[in-house]
Amino acid sequence: MEMELRMKWSRLIWMGFFSCLLLSAFPVCAQLNVPEQLRCDLLLQTDYQLSEGFVVPVEWKSGKKESVKILSKFPAFGWNVSCEKSGVTQTAYQILVAGSVNSLNKNIGDLWDSGKVISTQSSGIIYAGKPLVGDKSYFWKVRIWDEEQTQSGYSDVATFMTDKELQEYATARYPIQKEQEVPVYVRNMGDGGIVADFGKAAFCGQLYLSLTSDSERDTVIVHLGEAMTSDGYVNRDPECKIRYYDYCLPLRQGRHTYRLDFRRGGGSIKTPAYIGQVIPFRYVELENYSGNANNVLLVRNTAYYPYNDEASYFDSSDSILNKVWDLCKYSVKATSFTGQFIDGDRERKPYEGDNYIGQLTAYCVDAEYSLPRYSHEYTIRKATWPTEWILISVMTAWNDYLYTGDLRSIRYYYEDLKAKCLMDFETKKHLISVSETELRKDSAIMAKIYHKGSISDIIDWPSRDGYVGGTYKSVINAYYYRDLVLMSNIADAINNKGDADFFRKKAALVRKSFQKMFWDKSNKRYRDSDKTNHASLHANMFPMAFGLVDEANKASVMDYIRSKGMACSIFGAQFLLEAVYAGEDGDYGRSLMNSTDRKSWYNMIREGSSITMEAWGNDYKGNQDWSHIWGAAPGNVIMRDLVGVKPVEPGWSKFQIKPQLGGLEWVKAKVPTIKGPVIVDYRQGARTFVMKVNIPGNTEAVIILPRKKKDKVTVNGSFVDVKWENNNIILPPLRSGNYRIVLE
Repeated sequence: MEMELRMKWSRLIWMGFFSCLLLSAFPVCAQLNVPEQLRCDLLLQTDYQLSEGFVVPVEWKSGKKESVKILSKFPAFGWNVSCEKSGVTQTAYQILVAGSVNSLNKNIGDLWDSGKVISTQSSGIIYAGKPLVGDKSYFWKVRIWDEEQTQSGYSDVATFMTDKELQEYATARYPIQKEQEVPVYVRNMGDGGIVADFGKAAFCGQLYLSLTSDSERDTVIVHLGEAMTSDGYVNRDPECKIRYYDYCLPLRQGRHTYRLDFRRGGGSIKTPAYIGQVIPFRYVELENYSGNANNVLLVRNTAYYPYNDEASYFDSSDSILNKVWDLCKYSVKATSFTGQFIDGDRERKPYEGDNYIGQLTAYCVDAEYSLPRYSHEYTIRKATWPTEWILISVMTAWNDYLYTGDLRSIRYYYEDLKAKCLMDFETKKHLISVSETELRKDSAIMAKIYHKGSISDIIDWPSRDGYVGGTYKSVINAYYYRDLVLMSNIADAINNKGDADFFRKKAALVRKSFQKMFWDKSNKRYRDSDKTNHASLHANMFPMAFGLVDEANKASVMDYIRSKGMACSIFGAQFLLEAVYAGEDGDYGRSLMNSTDRKSWYNMIREGSSITMEAWGNDYKGNQDWSHIWGAAPGNVIMRDLVGVKPVEPGWSKFQIKPQLGGLEWVKAKVPTIKGPVIVDYRQGARTFVMKVNIPGNTEAVIILPRKKKDKVTVNGSFVDVKWENNNIILPPLRSGNYRIVLE
């Protein structure tokens, strides 16, 4: 017996020894985590519900509620892939959709069991099960496999509710929510009264005031405004369309809480009844109030589209640039009070130009895609008058697909997008002419683009750098070329190969005609139009931004762009910055964004606004307002071009990291994506460049870094072979994981 026990122990010891050898030779891979961050129709929180604007638990039954409703017969699903090991790529998935949680708990998809689908796709996967019915809750979960055929467990169960009437396709949205905010300070003024500062302006539906009075005869005048006077009171006579309001508030004896409901209305986009009329203000002044500031409680109900403040961050060695980023980031949240992008408080009307800048900036500050998509789709069939705004719809459509990987929108609106290219205005010269032709008033042509009047070229607003018009304009045709290129991509995406080839050939003809018509060989720059030799900033920045400048001419065009400074409006600045970074001049790009001149984003802060303005400052537009999303260009350019993180393939399956730091000593950033955040940390000195990066699961990063002579490149301590191209170092593609990259 003793001998048998010894032999057993001996065998166990040797088995353990050989097991250790095997483990050291072939390390055990970390477990494949279950999919997380499940989305249905791009929404993360499909069980989200509110009562009077405030979030309530899903099981809460009483009272009137506003809930998320899926509107489409064929919703799309998505998720994030997370794993503790590097290089994780999904190779297959299985989705189960059921009419009850009990079925899913038994791993039964009684409405749809996709089976094991061999695919890396993890966003925009369209439902293909039994017909869904309206006004019903559904449940779903997903599991995945990686390249080693390791299978994850099933995700947590997610739920969604359908609307009463389902449509072939429609964008689901969250209801507008209320957020209660208190001032950053409340102080007594020297000559009586109280002033409070909420820190930032916001669109608010109600103001609550807890005040004390010794009699029934006290009446307080409540002053609300966006601006403050130099001596610290609410500005009661502000410039332009800066907002100011006053209300009389009779007090009762004792301490009571009063509610102010606001009287401001107007605009084509209304707020829901439970939100009420909203007004923008930052400051509150109580006139004729004798109480002490320490005993005053003020609370404002702000209206926002649901927003995750923690989804992104940017910090750098440039304090001004950091303030500009914060201004632009907050502007997305502050102007979301209608649930879509609008042109500010003055008109409260959607414009395609606002959509483009709002869309790109929103993508860079929050991983939320329904607000940009709905805004874009709304104006497809409710077009506005500028020619460029019609053309820009194709650009926003492509961005939507690129950032979401969900092709339903471009497929559904495909014929509309073709019309938005304005090919009806193309002449035998292979260029378009709009403002000089009566075709712009043709009712049949206007009906195709959903416009009842006529359209006109805008070039920029209100600053045009002396632009000289003509029959054919360089800016308009730069937009036209860009649309044709993107339409070829869109046609490819929906597998319309005939149209894709058509658009590519047409784009090539337009490019050739563009160079012939507008290129000034003598001065090596672009003319404004066919009727002039004048060359504006606009005539050069748009071709550079839209890929029309031949490689041999980029240096001269960039020289001219730099010579013009900020000779454009706050809207045009988006394309100026795109052009500068396309020309790979990060130093100049940073100098534009951290400028303290009168035409700068810092000037908006200096003049007192906490949301981006309609113009550079009050001197530049007499009726401007202080709440315009189209002023937020640095919010996307900093992330996409300075930090350098942007998608290359739809849904972020492949993306680029190409920092252009412009002399910054260090940068830290968190860039949201539909597959999870990209987190970077850059440090650069005279001889070294160090980059730390976290790449999310199921993605691949193409990293392009500034070249230094005799640079050696290591990734996590190991030397790697790299490509050298156009003064850049291109690293081998990196998949998910944490990396430390050093150039020295």
